Amino acid sequence: MTPETVLDVGMDALWLAVLLAAPLLLSALAVGLLIGIFQAATQIQEMTLSFIPKLIALVVALFVAGPWMLQVAITFTQRLYTEIPGMLG
Repeated sequence: MTPETVLDVGMDALWLAVLLAAPLLLSALAVGLLIGIFQAATQIQEMTLSFIPKLIALVVALFVAGPWMLQVAITFTQRLYTEIPGMLG
């Protein structure tokens, strides 16, 4: 196994982590931004106000993007398992 192969697998794994985290992080970011704008406009400075909407947004994003995320992870794992004999030889 060459260093280039290890770097390629590592880079693919990091890219997979970014792809899998993106839907959840972006939904939390969008809801947090909207809540922040609302709090700035109304001058309500309650710290717990954004917790429940973010949690609901994360659950909705997980239900919407969950099947896609699972398919991406399964595809990566299957591809990695099929390529392992070629990497070792």
